[in-house]
Amino acid sequence: MYETLTYSGGVHKSEEIRELIDDLGGFILQENILQMDLILNMAIPIDDVDKIKEKSKELLGKISIAPMAGCEIAIVSPTLARHHLPHAACDISEYLRRFGAKDNMIGLARGAGKGTAGITEYEKRLIEEHDIAIYALGSFKQCIIDKTFLFDDIDIPVIVTGAPEIDINDLPGADEYVSGLGRIPRRLKRGENIRALRKLVEVVEKTLDKKRKDMALDPPLAPSILVKNAIENQVPAISEIISPTPVTSQLDGVRVKLDYDKYNEEIANVMINDKHLAEIADIKRSQMYNYILVKLLSESAII
Repeated sequence: MYETLTYSGGVHKSEEIRELIDDLGGFILQENILQMDLILNMAIPIDDVDKIKEKSKELLGKISIAPMAGCEIAIVSPTLARHHLPHAACDISEYLRRFGAKDNMIGLARGAGKGTAGITEYEKRLIEEHDIAIYALGSFKQCIIDKTFLFDDIDIPVIVTGAPEIDINDLPGADEYVSGLGRIPRRLKRGENIRALRKLVEVVEKTLDKKRKDMALDPPLAPSILVKNAIENQVPAISEIISPTPVTSQLDGVRVKLDYDKYNEEIANVMINDKHLAEIADIKRSQMYNYILVKLLSESAII
């Protein structure tokens, strides 16, 4: 069992905590350097968390639990237009990243208005490549209810946000609803906005925990963080990727930011213990930039 943590500290002597993570059999999930500050998301064997905390204290850094680390979240806005996308949706994205989430913003091609809103099959497939989807909708109850067709057949957990209070039973296809986050034309910095964001974090954590428990009933043969580490060590082209998180962890797989046509065979031949990755996972073409999507097969599927 692994605990996901976030280390925040200086770049100076940061190689010591990286070496300790490796010595303990842990994994670095994501690394961001902002001038002289380092933010490191990691997965550590649960029995060794105290050792990481001791090293962090020695380096004058800070360790916090990162319950969303190792997952990928889609934040869906009805359109890319200015009145839908930039404010609440972007602040939701930024806030979730504080808790270790890797999230992607997705604006639907024609989601504006009850009469013209729509979602394409391509958009559905792109959203379903993630662990969960958060739909950032608007401020009017009836408008939100009338747009349930945007998510009622999405095959991953869906959390809907909006301004008014709405009974979850009025939103078929949604697993959870969080109010207080409508179409707000400013940054979400007021007290009521922060409380709504904190509520959203609680709901996201609960949804991810439920998905993890469901997966534990029929788990994959290898954890996704082990697959991520193997790909990074065995595929030299990974070191040439300049995009953040070149191998992005998901609960049931990874997204590899390499061209599918050029590298899918090399990814398929990565060794996980004594098996090729293609033997324990589906290697797919991602809907995102022709990347490679690796979805791990469960034990029952392999049998």
